[in-house]
Amino acid sequence: MLVVGGVIGSGIFRKPGVMAGQLGSPELLLGVWLLAGIITLMGALTNAEIAGMIPETGGQYVYFDRIYGPFAGFLYGWSIFSVMQTGSIAALAYVFAEYAAAFFRLPDVTGPAASFSVYLPFIGHVTPLKESGIKAVAAAVIIVLTAVNYIGTKFGGWVQNIFTFAKLGGMFLLVLAAFFLPNGGTVLNLQADSPVIQPHGLALWAALAAGLQGAFWAYDGWNKITFVSGEVLDPQRNVPRSLFIGMSAVMAVYLLMNAAYTFVLPIDAMASSKLVAADVAEKCFPGGGKWIALVVMVSTFGAANSSILSSARVYFSMARRKVFPGFLGVAHPKFHTPGAALILQAGWSLLLLSSGTFDTLTDTLIFVSWIFYGASAYGVIALRRREPETPRPYKVPGYPALPWIFVLFSVVFLVLTIYGDITNYRNAVAAGKPAMVNSAFGIFLVLLGTPIYLCYKLKRSAFPNSRRQ
Repeated sequence: MLVVGGVIGSGIFRKPGVMAGQLGSPELLLGVWLLAGIITLMGALTNAEIAGMIPETGGQYVYFDRIYGPFAGFLYGWSIFSVMQTGSIAALAYVFAEYAAAFFRLPDVTGPAASFSVYLPFIGHVTPLKESGIKAVAAAVIIVLTAVNYIGTKFGGWVQNIFTFAKLGGMFLLVLAAFFLPNGGTVLNLQADSPVIQPHGLALWAALAAGLQGAFWAYDGWNKITFVSGEVLDPQRNVPRSLFIGMSAVMAVYLLMNAAYTFVLPIDAMASSKLVAADVAEKCFPGGGKWIALVVMVSTFGAANSSILSSARVYFSMARRKVFPGFLGVAHPKFHTPGAALILQAGWSLLLLSSGTFDTLTDTLIFVSWIFYGASAYGVIALRRREPETPRPYKVPGYPALPWIFVLFSVVFLVLTIYGDITNYRNAVAAGKPAMVNSAFGIFLVLLGTPIYLCYKLKRSAFPNSRRQ
């Protein structure tokens, strides 16, 4: 439930329309979702070997510390805090608020204040007041779910299970409505390409990378189970199994959902749709838009809860290792939860929420995430060479080919993402619109951790007794 609930959030409801506008072809769209699912499953299977070797709370932070040393471990943990998981929490709450607008009119800042932006050198413009009504509702979601997980892990776990079952049920009903109701679609929509959106050459490769970025956001979150490995019964067995079973189920669900979308809506109609799931449901039956809006709200609420529940354990683990403020490593005396880490996480998520739009948040965090996903996969190869005798309850199938394929794909994907970001930034500037190089913003947030690490290193040198044991 943690894998499926943590992965299925906003992406499958929000990103297919954006991807249709980038690719212009239903076949390419479905192919990108399939490729992204296979690559993500390869990454999950690869990382599961390390998860079985090192079943500790803190997940990949602990892995990076062991594979590459304390600096790499710190940068990963800092990135979880500065952009990857806090950005994910903000983005999920953002989509919850977008779909809540189907039921409530959200007040918004208008006029010149709405377009207020702050320019960051080499990065672009940050727009804190844009879509302020949506951001206010999203902020309330973050605060409520943080309070739920502050009270107790068991309570947060029950919330996770209930919302996961509810979202899967709603998605299954939407697929049935798309294919079997008389107002559904036609097979011709699955074959007709856009007459307007037809990327070729290098532009096609950039479009594929952009499409993969959207799909990877929808598949992101599979590693959350590793953050709580120390709290899972029989983690050497259950963590790898949860990754394989959970990601296989997610891939099947996503392919069914995208097939339903493209069956009902022509590719150009998808490209112009901001809330594609709601538009598909509305076409299938009257009032369907509000019904699916409720499903999306349930889905994003549950996924945000999963991120909040699991991610705070990373900062908790880092504080216990004396590389984050010590108070973050203290469990609440009554609730036995990482209360201080949860509060700090919520505060930073709220700050990121104000920084830009949904696509800014997701594109930034996916770029940063894939730097570490590739490095983590290479870590399997490094540990096989360095620690051949260490017990491995689970071994990645197809070694060493599968980890190497994943590593090489990660490098190509990151290069194409940077190229696409720079191209989009130049086009926006030429059109006189505020824009941001999302990959540069992500790198900036990651590198902010370097001086913090150096401060802690100097502190440990000055006070040897503070070194972690």
